[in-house]
Amino acid sequence: MTGVQSSAVAVNRSFGDLERHRRELNAYCYRMLGSPFEAEDAVQDTLLRAWRALERFEGRASLRSWLYRIATNVCLDMLDGRERRARPMDLGEARSPAGPLDDGLPEVTWIEPVPDGRVAPEGDPAALAESRETIRLAFVAALQHLPPRQRAVLILCEVLHWKASEVAELLETSVAAVNSALQRARATLDTADVADGARGRLSEHDRELLARYVDAFQRYDMEALTALIHEDATQSMPPYELWLSGREDILGWWVGLGAACRGSRVIPTVSANGSPAFGQYKPSETGSGHDPWALQVLEVAGGRIVEFTFFLGTERIFPLFGLPPRLDA
Repeated sequence: MTGVQSSAVAVNRSFGDLERHRRELNAYCYRMLGSPFEAEDAVQDTLLRAWRALERFEGRASLRSWLYRIATNVCLDMLDGRERRARPMDLGEARSPAGPLDDGLPEVTWIEPVPDGRVAPEGDPAALAESRETIRLAFVAALQHLPPRQRAVLILCEVLHWKASEVAELLETSVAAVNSALQRARATLDTADVADGARGRLSEHDRELLARYVDAFQRYDMEALTALIHEDATQSMPPYELWLSGREDILGWWVGLGAACRGSRVIPTVSANGSPAFGQYKPSETGSGHDPWALQVLEVAGGRIVEFTFFLGTERIFPLFGLPPRLDA
């Protein structure tokens, strides 16, 4: 093998060593940033920086730890001076289903959904179940309440199970400072509205419930939907600040200002943030086919649907979830 060929093999091997960490870095950056698009940018920047500095990597820490150090610095730079991303329920009280509908806020305001396949670990079912809990919309939104360095400490310690000494080395601080930041972060999260307990995989009953929901929604059968939705369920629709609390208000919206959803088609897609997700297409104003309207992300608990999040930014989100741009007649 020539020197050039040997060098090429080394380069490919080195790049492969970096690339195999992409999924877990994506998950870390998503939890830090609250957007799959920003997380992807952060990971690309991380791998590029690592590639350029690989010859100077001295191996005092593991390659994985080194990549996390770079990714953390990239995320902290991106978060510097920026408002946190949120969900509509973080910004104000629930509103009346009678409206009026607000003008909406820029996409940088909102937590955005991520396909499980981009961030969930492969292999161990227990690790997969834990990962799903820590990418849930409510959990990711709660993380955004933390200052960026506290956020990094909590994710590294509580989600990734790093030792305080390892986190201290990564952040170039003391173990005492890490433990103090972790204590403050836990206290903040304790005040956040994050549902208790791991949900695990959907049961057969849950799958039947979702199939009945799709059928009832496509028929726009309010009586059937009433039986499927928990009385204390919530609904939000980023980019609008409006959110609804309670089954009565949700159904009131659907037959009131949201009545244009009648006749929609709903198709399943890959899970989003550990939850079942569906692409919703409303009847086209042209009279032919169906146009994209929302990615529906549903939370199921106790045999009922307890939360609806309708993400309306379909131009950005539908390609991410492999959903078609429209449904023809």
